[in-house]
Amino acid sequence: MIAGSFPLGPESGRLLVHTTRTGLGAKAGHDLTIEATRWSGEATVDPGDPAGSSVTVTVDAGSFEVLEGTGGVKALTDGDRREIQENIRRKVLHTERHPEITFRSTRVDGTAESFHVEGELTLAGVTRPVIVQGMLTEGRARGSAVIVQSRWGIRPYSAFFGALKLSDEVEVRFDLGLTPRP
Repeated sequence: MIAGSFPLGPESGRLLVHTTRTGLGAKAGHDLTIEATRWSGEATVDPGDPAGSSVTVTVDAGSFEVLEGTGGVKALTDGDRREIQENIRRKVLHTERHPEITFRSTRVDGTAESFHVEGELTLAGVTRPVIVQGMLTEGRARGSAVIVQSRWGIRPYSAFFGALKLSDEVEVRFDLGLTPRP
């Protein structure tokens, strides 16, 4: 891995959110894979001095699209996808008041094979610390972070009078190509 500054966004890779369901009605719902489709950022990588590395990311909170729903009694329909996406915008993230989600690293350590990024995540207008685990291989950065929604004041989505709800923990995964700026 070479040192440098690398632009990030949908053209360089994917930023996915994975949810799971819980509650008495969990069998009726779906575990979801949701993609952020409009986002940008920058990674500064210094393999010789990880503390000199940094990352910033800004996500359009209204850009989440449901890619897949697994489990459930019936298959996820296009109408279900639209309804879930609208619920994410209106009831979960309140995008009219909080149109962006941001992450800014505060500390980076480890090695290319296993790095650890501490940072500040601003979600639904609340900023809290978060830890990202990842690795650099063959010019790609891959990793994840677990977000506990309630720590950001987000009440996990529920339906059927609470019988079906999303788990409080969601996993954010990334797989990004690191191409230096021209």
